Amino acid sequence: MEEMTGLLAQYGLALVFLNVLIHQAGIPITATPLLVVTGALAQQGQLPLVPLLGLAVAGSLCGDIPWYFAGRRYGYPILNALCRVAIEPDSCVKQTENVFEHWGARSLLVAKFIPGFSTVAPPLAGTMRLGFGAFVAYSAGGAALWAGVAIGAGMVFHAEVDLALTWLEKSGPGVLVAIVVVVLLYAAMKWIQRWMLIRALRAARISVKGLGELLGGASPPVILDVRSATARKLDPRRIPGAILVDIDQPAQHLAGVPPEREIVVYCT
Repeated sequence: MEEMTGLLAQYGLALVFLNVLIHQAGIPITATPLLVVTGALAQQGQLPLVPLLGLAVAGSLCGDIPWYFAGRRYGYPILNALCRVAIEPDSCVKQTENVFEHWGARSLLVAKFIPGFSTVAPPLAGTMRLGFGAFVAYSAGGAALWAGVAIGAGMVFHAEVDLALTWLEKSGPGVLVAIVVVVLLYAAMKWIQRWMLIRALRAARISVKGLGELLGGASPPVILDVRSATARKLDPRRIPGAILVDIDQPAQHLAGVPPEREIVVYCT
């Protein structure tokens, strides 16, 4: 136990900065457990509290700022690229847009607490042309709040953290292997779900050429634009004649659509 805590006390600040930076850069490696453990060490006087919190915020900003500028430079495709590698790609874009639509820049204050939103929020802020100063202020505030909660939890429950570390050390490598296996199985299950979703969507897609032929036929399909308000603002182009539909309340938009007509839906 002394060896483990000694290493954390010696390298804890650097590990926190690196862990948070990697997490915010988009790599799915959580930083919360390390923040909790280092919070417990701070309570015991083995790590300085203010530098610990400051380095967590600095690591978060170093991960967020490049994505912010990528969003300003490349726009909406950055969101799609990030969500293609997300654990929940089918809800990534929509969830992010919904939160940002309701709260605007203030959503950055809670972004770190929302799975999927934490990584996508910075490029979305850049795409929405949020000022750099405002972005840094809100992003730093959100990082301080998120890291402060995790570190604070470690400080409050420092005795329980010590017991957990002692148990892990006494249990040997078998427990760590079991934890890694469970995480890998969960990730594998999510990737299988993702593959099945993409396969189903590919089977149901229609090409631009195919849609043009249908529109020129005797019985053209009804086209529904189910993109969010944010997506329409970022890319105002639309298929002529498409019906704008709120995906959360589709019935009011589809009431007048004849049931025998073919329907083509497009989204982000």
